[in-house]
Amino acid sequence: MRTVTREPRLDAERDYWRTLIEVSNAVVTKRDLAELQAAIAPNVRRVVPHDHTNLFLVDEHSRLQSSAIDPTALAWPDRLSESVRLDAEPYKSWLSRVVDIDVDNTDPAGWEALHAQALASGVKRFCVAPLSAPHRVVGVLALGRLTPVPFTPDELERVAQVAAQIAIALENAMAFEEIAALKEQLARENVYLKEEIRGSHQFEEIVGESRALRHVLDQVRTVAPTDTTVLLLGETGTGKELLARALHAASDRRNRALVTVNCTTSPAGLLESEWFGHERGAFTGALSQKIGRFELAQQGVLFLDEIGDVPLELQSKLLRVLQEHEIERLGSTRTIRVDFRLIAATNRNLEEMVAKREFRSDLYYRLNVFPIRLPPLRERPEDIPPLVFYFAQRLAKQLRRPIESVSRDSLDVLCRWHWPGNIRELQNVIERAVILSTGPVLTVSRAEFETAPVSISAPVTLEDAEREHILRALADTNWVIGGPRGAAARLGVKRTSLVSTMRRLHIQRPATGRGGSAPRS
Repeated sequence: MRTVTREPRLDAERDYWRTLIEVSNAVVTKRDLAELQAAIAPNVRRVVPHDHTNLFLVDEHSRLQSSAIDPTALAWPDRLSESVRLDAEPYKSWLSRVVDIDVDNTDPAGWEALHAQALASGVKRFCVAPLSAPHRVVGVLALGRLTPVPFTPDELERVAQVAAQIAIALENAMAFEEIAALKEQLARENVYLKEEIRGSHQFEEIVGESRALRHVLDQVRTVAPTDTTVLLLGETGTGKELLARALHAASDRRNRALVTVNCTTSPAGLLESEWFGHERGAFTGALSQKIGRFELAQQGVLFLDEIGDVPLELQSKLLRVLQEHEIERLGSTRTIRVDFRLIAATNRNLEEMVAKREFRSDLYYRLNVFPIRLPPLRERPEDIPPLVFYFAQRLAKQLRRPIESVSRDSLDVLCRWHWPGNIRELQNVIERAVILSTGPVLTVSRAEFETAPVSISAPVTLEDAEREHILRALADTNWVIGGPRGAAARLGVKRTSLVSTMRRLHIQRPATGRGGSAPRS
């Protein structure tokens, strides 16, 4: 009988590949960074014999930071990380390939500090392998020997192979660590938002003791425990969104989400998708399924801000949802039941819009179940001083300004102003004053509130005064509406709200030259 003998080299190669597979499985299955680091040293020793196994990660400043130092080696001092410049030689070359370095007989120029560290550790020979992930070098694997025995070409090849597996495992572990950190951050933010909705920022942020404001808050307390639809009416900047949050926080649905939709920010097609969601492929660009705001508000509260700007063609669909509490995603025929409480808000006169056939009468009556009118700031002047002190204190803390009081002259100026932008305008004025104030006393520029003398042609109605104030701001900003120096910022209102108000007041930029030009946003 013939005996077949195996070639020792083939057996050794087979054993090596089996070991490499086992080592790869041992490291790539570790999702926890600490567990991965602990598994690297014993597994790498199975592939290449050595004495010290050290792992270094590249930080955001392209410096090496010790990640897993062999306990038998010297500790990695912080000053050493400062001296290792990965964009300079010889480190730059070491990060491009696996290298074998003879500590005693290699020129230490450029890596003097690391050379001294190796000598102090008793290392005579070390091998450096870059841990190259698909998009970046995540770190360096350094294997040290206490004897001058060089790493053979086969050993260097094996180190390169195991380093490639460690790089993949490291990138995965760091990605999972980042995801876990983001989840934890999201959970903390979620807790904060829930606390905010429950009441930590509800009535505390509604500042004032005027009779008009107390009447509004009494209405909120009365209607909040019910599921009745509430319509918030008031000029821009009166705090409609803040009041919607207070309504939600005092309701039985406070443990569920408050979902806000601004009806002025999207065209009709996109607004319908935002409301109801869509299926994949429902239209060009619908690459995946999207859940609409009405579904997100399930068992919670849906706040439709600027409801008066809903396009006429969408009003019938909105009415149907409010009546039937059923929706269909775009591109789907499946009906979805939705349970939410509706709060709507607008700064427009819906009754006038109904008369002009700009707003459906049946939708108006569906919304106008429990209307709450928020008074403008000029109708509650006694609330201006507490609002000034509230904003000054809060903004001084945010902006780190040593504001302790408000000058009497500034307070008098603020109390006499008619505040066409209401509370939002007041907040912006105080923020600007906090930034400009250098001492502990808040002062505002009187020049900001100086108006032209009244003439025979001066406006006599509120609408005329509002139009003139907006026109003055537009003229001062060269008809730039948006941006930090635009008319909206100067007036203390949102850009979309200012555009809506300009449309309502029929304000258009006068033509200049040939054809003129439109306001810039």
